[in-house]
Amino acid sequence: MIRYLLRRLGQSVLTVFLTLSTVFVLVRMAPGDPAAALAGPNPTSEDLARIREQFGLDDSLLTQYWVFLRDLFTGDLGTSYSFHAPAFDVVLDRVPYTITLSAAAIALTALVAVPLGVWMARRADTKRELGANVLTIAGQSMPDFWIGVMLLTVFAVLVPVLPASGFTTWGGLVLPTVTVAVLQMALISRLVRREMVAALASPYITVARSRGVSERALTWRYALGNSAIPVLTALGTRFAAMLNGVVVVEVVFGWPGVGSLVVRALETRDYPLIQATVLVTAALAVLVQLLIDLAYPLLDPRVRLGKAA
Repeated sequence: MIRYLLRRLGQSVLTVFLTLSTVFVLVRMAPGDPAAALAGPNPTSEDLARIREQFGLDDSLLTQYWVFLRDLFTGDLGTSYSFHAPAFDVVLDRVPYTITLSAAAIALTALVAVPLGVWMARRADTKRELGANVLTIAGQSMPDFWIGVMLLTVFAVLVPVLPASGFTTWGGLVLPTVTVAVLQMALISRLVRREMVAALASPYITVARSRGVSERALTWRYALGNSAIPVLTALGTRFAAMLNGVVVVEVVFGWPGVGSLVVRALETRDYPLIQATVLVTAALAVLVQLLIDLAYPLLDPRVRLGKAA
């Protein structure tokens, strides 16, 4: 376990470093000039030159990368151009909001999608399951921004029972959570259904049924237990993706998370802020994946970390 954990930590650090380096190059190759975004309307050439010199934007790409690496290893990710504050601190202020939204969405997804997938598997190829399939396909097909706008229209305008934007009260968490969870529930429920159908058709289920094991135990203990690893992997992967910022949903609902921060950073070409955001979100995503791997032996004792099952 210790050797596996150390190896995975080393791989995680390398992954985050390569991700940061790639983003560093790509944002500087993208069209747009941070100096022009900072200077405001109608800047003079002297203003642009002064801003580029102030932030080191007139240096070569290699020189900028060396300065970036030097500051990175000292824990300094630079000062945000638009917030005039340490970029790392700006991102850390937004991370709790994104984690809250992501955790609420994945919890709602698990509570709805797993029982729904089990229900669909128990009624596979029936008319009831056909109706559930139509709903899940619709959930996969609807864009999240459209779902968000419809929810806002109904529950914040026509029947104003929930806040339209922001996170001033816990009620403000409801609409963005549902918006994010709709697609995830459709995907996870179909995955659970597929895994459960295969598990319920397995020989060990037939043997257990012949020995008099109840259908409830067959479904929830045996079949779902053996389907837990792919379901957990899917849930963890979706959760890690949410931690990178649910950009569209956060913009629609004015949610003060990492996603809306990334949009502002890209609009202003705020290189330090973009890099700090990538570092924090990549580290969180890698941590989630590591925790999922460590949970595998708890779900299936046959799994041995770092070895074949």
